[in-house]
Amino acid sequence: MTDTLPGPGLAELRRYVLLHARAQGLAPAHCRELLAGVRTAHGSGHDSWPAVWSRAGDVLAGRGRQLEACRHYGLARFPYAAADDVVRRRAQLLCVQSFDQWRRGRAGLDRIDICLPEGRFACWTAGLSKTEPRPLIVVMGGIVSVKEQWGPILARADALGVALAVTEMPGVGENTLPYRADSHRMLSVLLDTVADRADVRRTCAVALSFGGHLALRAALVDERVRGVATVGAPLRHFFLDRDWQRGVPDTTVLTLAHLIGCKPGDVFDAVREWALGEQELGRLDIPVTYAAALRDDIVPLTETAALLSRRTARREVLLLDDEHGAPAQLARVRVALLRAALRTVGARPVGRGLLAAVGGTQRLLSRRGRLTV
Repeated sequence: MTDTLPGPGLAELRRYVLLHARAQGLAPAHCRELLAGVRTAHGSGHDSWPAVWSRAGDVLAGRGRQLEACRHYGLARFPYAAADDVVRRRAQLLCVQSFDQWRRGRAGLDRIDICLPEGRFACWTAGLSKTEPRPLIVVMGGIVSVKEQWGPILARADALGVALAVTEMPGVGENTLPYRADSHRMLSVLLDTVADRADVRRTCAVALSFGGHLALRAALVDERVRGVATVGAPLRHFFLDRDWQRGVPDTTVLTLAHLIGCKPGDVFDAVREWALGEQELGRLDIPVTYAAALRDDIVPLTETAALLSRRTARREVLLLDDEHGAPAQLARVRVALLRAALRTVGARPVGRGLLAAVGGTQRLLSRRGRLTV
C-alpha cells in the first residue's frame, strides 16, 4: 500500500460491502447483479462503483421506495466520500435526503443537529419525551457506517420501551467533527442535548467496531454511560501491535487516514496513543458485551483477552466463527447486543418477540463463569 492510493481497491470493496449490504437486508443475488456491472472502484464513469450503486438508488427513489433507495446510496458512498469524489458526495447527500423522506411518514422519528466549535453532527431519534423520559440507547456504527442504516430499530423504540438516538462517528456521513483521541466527547454532548427528553442517567451504547472503542472511552469519563455492547471493537492491541498492523486491510487504513486527516502510512503512528491502557480497562466497571469474530482480519482476537483481564468486571464475550462484524450471523449478534443494552438500562420491552433468539449455536463467555447457549 502507498500513500498515493485514491481509495480502496475494487476487490476489497466487493468483499467488505457484503457485510453492510447484508446488514441492511439487501438480497445477495441483487448485490451480485449490481457488482457484476462495476468495473472501477472510483471515478464518475458509467461502470464505476458509486455510479452503479447510485443508479440503483435513483430507480428506487423514483418508485417512492425511499428507505431502499437510501440503502443503495449509502453503499454508493462506501467506504467514504472524499472531498473530490463528486459521485460519492452526491450519494451521501441523497442517502440522507431519502431517509429523511422515509422517516417523515412515521410519527416520533425526529432529527437533532448538534453544532460544536470544531464541527457538527446529527442524530436520528425516537422515543424522546419531556413528560415521560425513558432510558436511552445510543447506536453508532464504525468508520464506514452511516446512521441512516439504523432506520428499522428507530421504528421499534416504543415496543422496546426506550429512547433511541442513532448517530455517526467523527468524519463519517454528515459528521464533520475531526476524528481524534478525544472524539468520545461527542457522546457526552449528545447526552446533554437530550437530557430533557430522556433518562440519560441510564444510557447504554450499542456501538460497533471503532464506535465501540469511542463509546468505551466515553464511559471512562461520563458515568451516565452505564454499559457498552459492541462487536469487533479495537481496544488495545490493534493500536500497538506492529506485526498485526502490517496485515490490516487497505480499506480500514485508507478510511482511517481520511477520517484522521493524515497519510495512510502515518495512520498507526497517529492512533498509537488511543490504545486503552490496562488501568483504563480496569476502571471500566460497567457491563460490557463484546462479540468477537474468530476470523477477524481487522481487529485482533487478543482484544478479548484485554477485555477479560479484570476478574471482577462485568464482561461478556460472544465468540463467533466469522469475519469482522460477523456478517454471517448479524441477526444473532443484534439480538445479543440489544438484549444486553436493554438489560443494562432496565428497559422492559412490550413484545418479547422482538428479541426472539435466532437459530444457531453461540458461546457466551463471562468473567462470572457462565456459559450461555
